[in-house]
Order: sequence, then C-alpha cells, then structure tokens
Amino acid sequence: MTILDIEHLKQWIGKTESFTDQITLAPVKALAVTLDRNDPDPVLGDRLPELWHWLYFLPMAKQSEIGPDGHPERGGFLPPVPLPRRMWAGGRYTWHQEIQLGQELTRHSEVKSVTHKSGRTGDLVFVMVQHELHGSQGLALTEQHDIVYRPLANPSDAPPAPTLAPTGADWEVRIDPSPVLLFRYSAVTFNGHRIHYDRKYVTEVEGYPGLIVHGPLISTMLVDQFRLQFPDKKLVTFDFKALRPTFDINHFFVCGKVDETNATVDLWAKDHEGWLTMQGRATFTNI
Repeated sequence: MTILDIEHLKQWIGKTESFTDQITLAPVKALAVTLDRNDPDPVLGDRLPELWHWLYFLPMAKQSEIGPDGHPERGGFLPPVPLPRRMWAGGRYTWHQEIQLGQELTRHSEVKSVTHKSGRTGDLVFVMVQHELHGSQGLALTEQHDIVYRPLANPSDAPPAPTLAPTGADWEVRIDPSPVLLFRYSAVTFNGHRIHYDRKYVTEVEGYPGLIVHGPLISTMLVDQFRLQFPDKKLVTFDFKALRPTFDINHFFVCGKVDETNATVDLWAKDHEGWLTMQGRATFTNI
C-alpha cells in the first residue's frame, strides 16, 4: 500500500528552475509532417504556431536517471509523488506577444501547488507548475501545467460515468491514431513515457487497453484545426482539460465551434462512441 506524505511533497512548492533554448526550424518541420500537414518549409522569423513551444525546453535526463515508466526519476524539480500513474491533466495559456522562429527564449518554471484529493479509485495528487517564457522583448507566454498522479487500476473498479460530447460543431475531423504517430510525437517532444509506445508496459503494468494518445498531441490537434479554419487569426488564451484517456485502438474526433462575435472558440475531442475526452476554450484575435 502506498503511503503519501503530502506535507513532505508540499516542500516542493516554490521550487524553481530555468532553461534557455532557441526556437529552431527542424522541430517545426518535424511536427508539421507528423500532423500530416503540407506546410511550406519554416524560415527564420515565421510565427511559431500556438502550443508548438512544447517542441522546446525538453527534459534531458541521462539514461541512468530514467525511471521504470520512461520518465525522468522523481524527486528533482517535481515532487517525488509515489503513485505510479502520472498524466497531463490540462493547462491554461496566455500569449503576451508573438514567438518567432530563431528567437532565443528563457523558460522560468515554478511549482505553484501540490494538492491531495481522495478520488473514486484512491489517492490523487495534483501538481501545478507555472512556466513563463521570456525573450528579448519581455514576457511572451505564461503557461500553467496541471499534472495528476494516481494509483494503478484495479480490475474491480467501475469506470467513471462518461459525458456526451457537444453537438453543433463547425468542424469535426476524424483522427486515426497509430503507434507510428504516437512514436513520432514522442520522439519530436523527447517524451520517453512508455504509455505512448510500449504496448506490453501500458497494458500489463498500467492496465490500460491500448497505447495512450498524448494529451498535448490532442490539444495541439484541436488548435491546429482552428488554425486551418481561420488562418488569419491567432490565439490569445487557451484552457484545456483532459477528461478521459484516448487509445490507439479506436479513432477519435477533434471538433470546434467559433463565436466570432465574442472572439471565442470552443474546442473538444470525442472518442469513437461520442464521449467527451478533452474540453477546451480559447480567445483569439486577428493576425
């Protein structure tokens, strides 16, 4: 039985780290082809699409510092939560100025909160990290990143009641995930988490029915479809929450509905059965 010392974990609140990176061209091209886009080759000075900053400031743990789940071992910048499952639960983003290819940016990160809750299947620990990206012209992006840690699944646990996805979308795009797609996204984001590419691990150790589609990949697809529909607009804010995991064994859909009067867009993903898996909302302005 896992024993949580939440007061010990709260000692990580206020912990900070900073990294500097250059917004180079190759990762942008790699993600574009991974998303099956036919974009022109990126050039210096181009605007970095929203959420594509996840291609930079990547974790660079040595191989000897990798934990059994493929992530860096716990207890460095993030608290050493002793629960085996960890997932990207959601986030909130504000773009203060345009990020351009070729820029050098510094990301300042701080652990803002560590919260314990008792869920339907046991203990849950939520860690919220705030990132700020600064360039030569000042603050470019503020990001609040929610991470949830939870116990392994018990076969006797009843699945949570799903929620039907909204109707009336302005667009609805079918996505057929594959192990190659998930591997390529893991590679371009240097994400070693085995739930995305190691079927034996994800089914036998973590108890899921298939490879898990990355939450950031789904949210990137949501925003990317908005970009395709409205190339003359850019996001100012974006919030999203992951509600149910999405697996490679079935297709899913990314959807959106725009309210141009209020300059807002509702974005959501639903599974092959029509259940809501991710929910987001954004505000936008003209480029």
